Amino acid sequence: MPLWRTKPTSSTEDVPVENSTVLPLLEIKQMDWGQLKSEVKTCTACPLSQTRTQTVFGVGNEQADWLYVGEGPGAKEDAMGEPFVGPAGKLLDNMLVAIGLKREHQVYITNIVKCRPPNNRNPNNNEAQQCEPYLARQITLIKPKLIIALGKVAAQNLLNTDDNIASLRGTLHEYSGIPLIVTYHPAYLLRAQLEKAKVWEDLCFAKQTMQSLPANNHLSIP
Repeated sequence: MPLWRTKPTSSTEDVPVENSTVLPLLEIKQMDWGQLKSEVKTCTACPLSQTRTQTVFGVGNEQADWLYVGEGPGAKEDAMGEPFVGPAGKLLDNMLVAIGLKREHQVYITNIVKCRPPNNRNPNNNEAQQCEPYLARQITLIKPKLIIALGKVAAQNLLNTDDNIASLRGTLHEYSGIPLIVTYHPAYLLRAQLEKAKVWEDLCFAKQTMQSLPANNHLSIP
């Protein structure tokens, strides 16, 4: 059983893969980018490893000021190995451009889990917990000045809360000392386009927050 596990399983789908390979948390905390990518690529800590085509680690500037975190890969992401490459990804790119950003330069994009949940369902608690040390190490290595949580799953996992997204929006939160802002997931906006006005408010809030942060507001890598 993983050494970083903090919550008991609540259903049969929360049971880890039998004979899975799991590293102690301390080892993950000491990994560099190459080691972390290699470990994620071969991870079998939860049942998602049995149904994935490949892992989806993340993309963008590994020293980015902006970190965007979604919930998990979809079908196109699973096929290509890159997050946000489908219609939701195109919308995310447009959201970035709207505040003067590009994913190749000022931004890093990743997800709560690195493998696609079957049928694009939300990742369950066990799946998110198995991936959490990888995400935490990514954040430490990136040293972002601001985190944007895209959607309920990302927000609830990063903030360790059950609050709904409506109550989390519009407030400056914190993850390990890093300012964090919550907004809707681009995939949700494809189904609820009237909510785009709220996301624009969130993006403006994020841009204002970034502009107010001191230039040296970065974490140091342990």
